[in-house]
Amino acid sequence: MSPADPQPAPGAVEAGGAPPPAARARAARVLVVDDDQAVRSALTVNLQKAGYAVATAARGEEALDAVAEEEPDVVISDVRMPGISGEDLLSRLRAGWPDLPVILMTGHGSVASAVAAMRTGAADYLIKPVRKDELLVVLERALQNRALRREVEDLRAELGGRGDFEGMVGQSSAMQRVYALVRSVAPTDALVLVTGPTGTGKELVSRALHARSSRAAGPMLALNCGALPQGLLESELFGHEKGAFTGAVRRHQGKFEQADRGTLMLDEIGEIPHSTQVLLLRVLQSGELQRVGGSDTVRVDVRVVAATNRDLREEVRLGRFREDLFYRLNVFHIDVPALRERRDDIPLLAEHFLRRYAMKHRRVVRGIHPDALVRLVAWDWPGNVRELEHTVERAVLVEPGAELSEASLPDMIRAARAPVAVLSEPTPAPVDAPAPAPRAAPSSPAPSPAQAGPLDLHAALEAYERQLLCEALDAEGGVQARAARRLGISKSNLSYRLQRLGMVRLGVRYGVAPTILSGATEAQTKAYGDGDKTVGTPSYSDKTV
Repeated sequence: MSPADPQPAPGAVEAGGAPPPAARARAARVLVVDDDQAVRSALTVNLQKAGYAVATAARGEEALDAVAEEEPDVVISDVRMPGISGEDLLSRLRAGWPDLPVILMTGHGSVASAVAAMRTGAADYLIKPVRKDELLVVLERALQNRALRREVEDLRAELGGRGDFEGMVGQSSAMQRVYALVRSVAPTDALVLVTGPTGTGKELVSRALHARSSRAAGPMLALNCGALPQGLLESELFGHEKGAFTGAVRRHQGKFEQADRGTLMLDEIGEIPHSTQVLLLRVLQSGELQRVGGSDTVRVDVRVVAATNRDLREEVRLGRFREDLFYRLNVFHIDVPALRERRDDIPLLAEHFLRRYAMKHRRVVRGIHPDALVRLVAWDWPGNVRELEHTVERAVLVEPGAELSEASLPDMIRAARAPVAVLSEPTPAPVDAPAPAPRAAPSSPAPSPAQAGPLDLHAALEAYERQLLCEALDAEGGVQARAARRLGISKSNLSYRLQRLGMVRLGVRYGVAPTILSGATEAQTKAYGDGDKTVGTPSYSDKTV
């Protein structure tokens, strides 16, 4: 790599004129890669006059080092160079820096080579000799597209913090682990195996992998391998030639060809017969296939995401799944948890489906009653998210009021006994019990295990959740809607949590429903005020036993 010759300072404005496009934003960093010194010098002069910061490299190997050191915003590379060619450089940059735009240029251009470069992932294509105005337009477009992609990523991250990640809904630690795995592997072309029970959203994970990959502009196809007989499955996967079998009246492209330069999700991969497993393994290893009834070799570039609800290791042990295919598929593993393993996400999911189906069926249901949320969280959901979705849709259809009530839920969910962890209520303190000691300040050291007695993780987490709820209500004067916003959850979610922790609504003070522990005596209720507006707003923290 060699630094460009000194030129007018990046961002300089010519007298009487406006700054060039790049200078208006900032001095974007451009790496020029060409084995011709004259070309490098000419591009450097033109780009620096336009306000860009420029570095140069004479070979592809130097360019890779420059990208790692300089972190340019865009790369402009010749196609024909000794050593690593421009196309090879593009492939390596896509693998290591999928967000980095690469513009290819050559003196041997054609429509076919331009199309091939764009399909490989080039941001644009220039024909030598490069015109200055065309260069600046192409460069600005590449930088704008990159900025737009980053804005989209920032928006996705913000939505993910609110519980929505590429269509998946959930804030639990289990789902945060899934999101982190998707973020780490999506920009690569690695094969991914997605496992989990039926109805957990494995296809949503696959679509998130595609949406966050460099193949996002390409096709995303899905095929349920367990829904087709063997002959039809091979035709759907690999295609067939005219006359290959009865009814094959014309050539048919299979899903691998249709998904070229994109992503193919193979759902229920554990259902594929042994003979088809052999053909699939060949495609995954070589990127080549033959259509059913044909002899021509077809090359494809497809990222495969396989999904199954089976234990493939056990299937291998039983001889029903090829061991070599399993290890080829299991390059990167993502396990999607069952809904019962992330119960904290149930209120969020229920509200999500409520909004969707209330709008779809034009119903006026706008929220979920805390009693109904308690029942939803208590159910084990053997059908996982899909079962919850259908349950909420049915409840929306039968609910006569504006709030989804417990009575609108199916009988089996209303009759189910909730786990103790979900509906347990603390024992109320006697009327003459001494007032609870004030909570220690946040800076106070936590007691050691020996001082605290036997460790109880559930009790500790519940106590901390109760403390956060009380502090939020105190800070917002008891207004639950504002307290929910402070906590980053919905109002119905807050109501559910208050209900789950044994807290109920009593009376109204200035239009605010204060909460105290359930089971409180009448005297305790009077002590907290029964709606007398001459009394100041009570502190929720002081009511916590």
